[in-house]
Amino acid sequence: MQNETDEALYDRFLASRDEAAFRILVERHKESLLLFINGYVHNLDDAEELMVDTFAETVAGPTLFSGRSSFKTWLFSIGKNLALMYLRKNRRLPMADKELDEDVSDPGKTPELQVITDERNRQLYMALKQLNSDYRQILILLYFEQMSHEEAGKVMGKNRRQIYHLAERSRAALKEKLERMGFAYA
Repeated sequence: MQNETDEALYDRFLASRDEAAFRILVERHKESLLLFINGYVHNLDDAEELMVDTFAETVAGPTLFSGRSSFKTWLFSIGKNLALMYLRKNRRLPMADKELDEDVSDPGKTPELQVITDERNRQLYMALKQLNSDYRQILILLYFEQMSHEEAGKVMGKNRRQIYHLAERSRAALKEKLERMGFAYA
């Protein structure tokens, strides 16, 4: 069951209400979806509530997964829409200037290597925080969530050409920020 695609798990859940299949989907995507939504609302409690609402939408929402994109793209699109509705309802602007959450530890690393990795990750998150919201969002989708350019375009509501240009500008802006922070490339 763990090796099944998201789409197969979701289909199995819908066909037979297999809760184990749905639990696997939640476990696969809850952390990354939470981080993504938190990038909009900048409040972990609100982001967690919106994450739960997003999974609820996948089960009881007005539109079920149609297969026109990957399940993950569809899930993140729902999360984005719920976060934007939340922000409109609460009259808050998206992507306020707050800390990105980070939990990037790896128990298999030596303490020295972990310190170096933690410092690099801290620098990366600080630089990401300084980018504009579109730049930050495309980098998170492409590199942290490992979405394709097409999937990221669907989540962001942009065409393929816009996504490629945005990704190129985002990488350049991030590199510039990191260099100004004294980041050394290995």
